[in-house]
Amino acid sequence: MTPNLHEYLMFICNCHSLEELWGAHTTKMAEFGFDRLIYGYTRYRTSRSLGDPDDFVILTNHDKAYIDVFLGQGKYFDAPMLRWALEHVGAESWRLLDQMAAAGELSPNAFEMREFNEKMGVKAGYTVSFNSRNTREKGAIALTARKGMTQEEVDTLWETFGPDIILMNNVAHLRILTMPYSAPSRALSPRQIEALQWVGDGKTTQDIAMLMGLKQATVEKHLRQARECLSVETTAQAVLKAALQNQMFVFEGI
Repeated sequence: MTPNLHEYLMFICNCHSLEELWGAHTTKMAEFGFDRLIYGYTRYRTSRSLGDPDDFVILTNHDKAYIDVFLGQGKYFDAPMLRWALEHVGAESWRLLDQMAAAGELSPNAFEMREFNEKMGVKAGYTVSFNSRNTREKGAIALTARKGMTQEEVDTLWETFGPDIILMNNVAHLRILTMPYSAPSRALSPRQIEALQWVGDGKTTQDIAMLMGLKQATVEKHLRQARECLSVETTAQAVLKAALQNQMFVFEGI
């Protein structure tokens, strides 16, 4: 068993913020040689799409040059290990890429993505795909080994520490799902959250105005801005989406 595994899992379970959790997790994974991570989760997957990228939960410590291409240009969709993660649960060595290339199973786009990864030093690692509650949800994390490590070295390390690494990533994943997350440009303001919470409690805008000590027009403005922020058409949809993103009913200091 990995030294201090119990202490680490207890720490993750008691983190108070996503930033605290992610900082601790990237530090812990770096101890095994995985110094660059990409965590992704979607609740809105379909048979043809992963959903709206604006709705993804994305956490990463890769440098901007890599992320601008991998995520910003949508190259992630051509990544063979992501395709593997969508169809499997568990962990897989990136040695699979060599096997696919040797068998001629990489599409031109996937081959181009592989060349880009190698250019950026993303050569060796493992992908962990998490179990999902339903077919529309999917979460996975890509663990990139530090530059200079070979896939053979990573596989040897995994023989010893793989089960513990899988456990740590699964606990981190489950904890992430309970924490507030929104892309920076889509985070609700405290007033918007409060107004949506009151709507969720069945209050009218007139009721909310009295409870918040605001004019009714101001409450309506907060609700309109919340709808715009969440890219939905109705306030009911905003309440549901904010709840799914864990932006509502969060108690400070807990």
